Amino acid sequence: MNENIIHKINDLGGNTDDVNANKSFAENWQSISFNHHLYDKDWDVYGIDEFYSKHKDLYINDEKKFYEDLLKHYFSDHELPYGQYFFRDWFFTPFKEGTNDQEEFDGLIEESIVQEVVKVSKPDFICIFYSYGYPDHFFICTADPEQSNPTVYSTDHEVYFEDIENEGSLDEFLDRFMTKKEFLEVVREYLGDKLNK
Repeated sequence: MNENIIHKINDLGGNTDDVNANKSFAENWQSISFNHHLYDKDWDVYGIDEFYSKHKDLYINDEKKFYEDLLKHYFSDHELPYGQYFFRDWFFTPFKEGTNDQEEFDGLIEESIVQEVVKVSKPDFICIFYSYGYPDHFFICTADPEQSNPTVYSTDHEVYFEDIENEGSLDEFLDRFMTKKEFLEVVREYLGDKLNK
């Protein structure tokens, strides 16, 4: 995992203290932790109107505290559907003999379609993010030849691995997410426009 990726993960609030150059990408990814969810730069301010309505008095009397509470609310470990991405680190092994995934997905996933996109025979994957959007699962092939900056692939539970897309390198993929500071800028701009109408 290259330094640029580690830096981006840290900027997004992830802990990379246990990342080690001697480990594989998958081992390093499993050593990373996030105590909150992530929001992409196309995020559509889900739930902000409701949050503002409930905390309008606080906004009027103490705007700084309002935004502190808003950050705590959005960047916490919750399942409320705000369009967020959930950090994940589980393996998906549909082509490995004797695994639960191979048994569960036998005949449901066309290996040739996956291999055509991934360019690896009998690929195993690690899920790196899940979201409420489409597509909703993001994977990296554990045997990706570029372990320092592997390719991210997307699919959706509705067409699980029948449709798989190359999302670019992990470095590029991480660029889609906002830091907490960028998130606040989006909300401030949105509320400013809303309240000045």
